[in-house]
Amino acid sequence: MSERHEFQAEIRQLLDIVIHSLYTDKEIFIRELVSNAADACEKLRFLRSSGQEVHQPDIEPVIRIATDDTAGTISITDTGIGMTRDELVENLGTIAHSGSRAFLARVAESEEKPDASLIGQFGVGFYSSFMVAAEVRVWSRSHLLQEKGHAWSSDGQGAYRVESAPDWDRGTRVLVTLRPEEKEYSQASRVESILQRYSNFVPFPIELNGKRINTVTAVWMRNRNEVTEEEYREFYQFIGHDSQEPLGRLHFSADAPLAIHALLYVPARNLERMGLGKSESEVNLHCRRILIEPRAKELFPEWLRFLRGVVDSEDLPLNISRESMQDSALMQKLNKVITTRFLRHLEDLSRKDEKAFRAIHDEYRLFLKEGVITDPVHREKLSGLLRFESSALDPGRYTSLGDYVGRTADGQDRIYYLHAPSREAAEAHPSYEVLRARKLETLFLYEPLDELVMDNIGDLEGKRFCAADIAEVKLEEAPGDALSPEQAEGLTAWLKERFGEGIHEVRVSERLVESPALVRDSAPMSTNLRRILVSLGGESLKARLVLEINPRHEVIRGLHAVRERDEALAGEFARQILDNAALAAGVLTEPQSMVRRLNTLLGRVLSLEGLGGLQQRGDAGEQASGGPAVEHPVIEAEGESRPDPGKE
Repeated sequence: MSERHEFQAEIRQLLDIVIHSLYTDKEIFIRELVSNAADACEKLRFLRSSGQEVHQPDIEPVIRIATDDTAGTISITDTGIGMTRDELVENLGTIAHSGSRAFLARVAESEEKPDASLIGQFGVGFYSSFMVAAEVRVWSRSHLLQEKGHAWSSDGQGAYRVESAPDWDRGTRVLVTLRPEEKEYSQASRVESILQRYSNFVPFPIELNGKRINTVTAVWMRNRNEVTEEEYREFYQFIGHDSQEPLGRLHFSADAPLAIHALLYVPARNLERMGLGKSESEVNLHCRRILIEPRAKELFPEWLRFLRGVVDSEDLPLNISRESMQDSALMQKLNKVITTRFLRHLEDLSRKDEKAFRAIHDEYRLFLKEGVITDPVHREKLSGLLRFESSALDPGRYTSLGDYVGRTADGQDRIYYLHAPSREAAEAHPSYEVLRARKLETLFLYEPLDELVMDNIGDLEGKRFCAADIAEVKLEEAPGDALSPEQAEGLTAWLKERFGEGIHEVRVSERLVESPALVRDSAPMSTNLRRILVSLGGESLKARLVLEINPRHEVIRGLHAVRERDEALAGEFARQILDNAALAAGVLTEPQSMVRRLNTLLGRVLSLEGLGGLQQRGDAGEQASGGPAVEHPVIEAEGESRPDPGKE
């Protein structure tokens, strides 16, 4: 006997929303129906494991899918828990959750897009089939011994029918008769691709027209002690599409604050370093083995985009949010939990296996540094994972920032660092001389991003980060002969006059040992950091440079002596000294001009009969004053070369 029922008003509204507002990809209906079938099989497995007697106990849980492209149908059958007649009516014809009613009431009052996460979970996925269906028929028989089978059918237009199907086996079958324009979903190849994308890890066999589809197990759902290295490797090759061994993995489960199963891999290669463009997240989000969102962008912060693997959370809503993931609060919570767990994994690895940690650090340190700059929530943890070369350690050995702090002497309130292209360049840098003389440990930074990292960390255990070229550290003793205070004062005044506005100030240095001069920023900012900020668009941040001279160095003392005899030649030497210092500081903008001047000076010096010839003012002075004028190329502070204002 067939019974006709009207859909509850809320169901009619829900059908309209599901079909026209929430789903943008119609293939989702297959995922939803398979998910419902898997849930039914899982419930049956639980009942059997608890010793409850069920109808047809010898039939194992399985999901069978059949397509008929001639008839234009697709059916999904499970041997799970099944439904009684009353459950068919309640689950498919009414809304039993007050939250869903409240949602629908708000939809009626508002023109805003519906919030799918508010819809009641039970039965909603089933209605996605009406996106493609001309008619949907359901046969089901409950696991309860005394129950018989029943059939449910509807075209989704406002009513449904229920009738008896007494000979039906335990479980449920959903037959979707497709509209003509949707018949692609009756093609086996199309359905197989959808199943492999969304349902490959369902824990029950899925058969499509008699062929087993899901042959890869959900390794992340198993206990770590039960998974072999070979299984981990095979799963990585499947999920990561990578034949190389990963640098590391994290397999963990948690019950609080969210139920999470995750298996994350660190690939052997950083593709961004290979020039292949910016990476995208390759961590897939699942709920009970069903794919919710491939390459879930909101699952991790941007700086962890190099990870590959799977995150599975049972706390994700089993509803339309599978597609849209509009529950941002839940995603943020999930993001925080798994990011914190991965950082803790790296911390543990750094203590237990330094070699394995260094392999990950060296390949992906730029991502960690990006996180320090952009992610204040995880900045402290990330800064503890960074490693740098140090003046206190042999070349090739690295230190953490925490270990550096542990080696500082009592009273030292600064963490000194120096940016340079290499260790050799750092150790030869004029700004390092006073730190080496004072035996102050210095971190050597080799990447442009490093100074932004230090600037964002700010301080560590009460100690401020300080660039070597702005460190206010003085020599305890000034070795060697030096210009007198009067001579030094006269020379600095003369140099300032020669360089004009190109140099903000010329001063006598109290920290140079081996170098004749250095160039630094007039503000408390390293010249490298200033250059980075300017390159990022901060034109107003262009520096005013300070030249410091070493009154004990033979070059500076020689410059003073030459100035007394031949001011024009001394001017050429002075510009060369400034260019050399600017080159060491990384602010020389026109090296070609410097090279031309240097060649000219070398030619003049080599044409003399020894250095004593400098005392002869005749021809040498005329050559110096009559040589070609060379524009001053140094001053990055003003953005362009400036002529020597002292030369008319």
